[in-house]
Amino acid sequence: MNDSPGWAAPGSPSDGQGPDAAQQPPSEGAGASKWSAAQPPPGQWGSPAAGQTPPPPPQQGAGWGSYPSTPGQQPATPYAHGNPGGGWGGPPPAAKPGVIPLRPLGLGEILDGAVATLRGHWRSVLSISLVVAALTEIALLAAQRLTMDSLPLPSTEPATPREAVRALGDTGLLYGFQYYLELLGLILVTALLAPAVSRAVLGRTSTLGGTLQAVRPLAPRMLGLTGLLMLGALAAGLLPALPGLLVGSAALAALGVPVGLVLLAWFYVTFALAPPALMLERGTPITALKRSAKLVKGSWWRVFGISLLTWVIRTITSTVIVMPFAAIAVATAPGGLSGFLDGSAARNWTVLIISGIGSVIAATVTTPMQTGVTTLLYIDQRIRREALDLELARAAGVEGYDSTSPTAPTGG
Repeated sequence: MNDSPGWAAPGSPSDGQGPDAAQQPPSEGAGASKWSAAQPPPGQWGSPAAGQTPPPPPQQGAGWGSYPSTPGQQPATPYAHGNPGGGWGGPPPAAKPGVIPLRPLGLGEILDGAVATLRGHWRSVLSISLVVAALTEIALLAAQRLTMDSLPLPSTEPATPREAVRALGDTGLLYGFQYYLELLGLILVTALLAPAVSRAVLGRTSTLGGTLQAVRPLAPRMLGLTGLLMLGALAAGLLPALPGLLVGSAALAALGVPVGLVLLAWFYVTFALAPPALMLERGTPITALKRSAKLVKGSWWRVFGISLLTWVIRTITSTVIVMPFAAIAVATAPGGLSGFLDGSAARNWTVLIISGIGSVIAATVTTPMQTGVTTLLYIDQRIRREALDLELARAAGVEGYDSTSPTAPTGG
């Protein structure tokens, strides 16, 4: 995609790194390599000194205050270094060519931007999400059917310690396989939809064909990054419980579970921004992992909190979508509700397929929200640390952000 942002090359004014035009694809344009030289002058947001007359407002199009706060909208009157009325006391509103304002984002703006991307680009977003959700659900159904055959049905007889450990291991294996399948789907959808989210930020439409065309050259690197993330997640989640599983001690394995969950949370948050970094900066898998760790550093708890809240919202929404299909599955299960209580319904293909259809629909609708939040967190972190809002405004064609202007306005 010719205008999907890697925008500027990685680098932050604070750490002395500058953009390297040789690392950018030819389609990114010459202006994208000069953002650090076009920083705005120090703002004067305070009240004027005693006896000082505020400067007259500039003419329309003169730079400060000449850009619209919403797409296609011109301010009623020009203003200088202040609010739209021309007064002193605050920065001008940020330009908003697409789904987010071009400035550091708040929680509500990130969530709203993710939903707006899904709503405005639903054809390409839902098509990709549906394919990934269907493939992961098919794999999960096969694993469920095979694993359920080895799980003992509830019995009135007390289980021996060996049987309890085996049942715990089989159940943990099933749920672990389900979790990692969902994680795999989340990584893939995040990477595949990053170009669509980037176009939504710029206020441009995206098509399924255009999104796939942007992804195709990076497919080998995307698969390599996915493999690295999955191996790391498996190591973080399973290694602490592995000693207990090897010696057959349920207590020792249970002690390793919380340690594994903490390590898994740290790993996920630290490298959550790697898929959009890979797709938008067009680097290598290792470079994308390093970029994610660097962008998250110092903001780990913020990224964790927003990701966790999004997951909670996604889980509640998925539950609401799945409930009607679960009711149908109960009605068609052999033995009805009692079949679910004794575990026999889990061995019925009709029940599994009906439940699977509900899960596919729920994942298709809710996964893009989680992946959209991840990509917008990546953009937000680059805005906060690398003034990416300037590059985004120039890429979107916002007036007053041309790369040669020494007084191009900030994003807010």
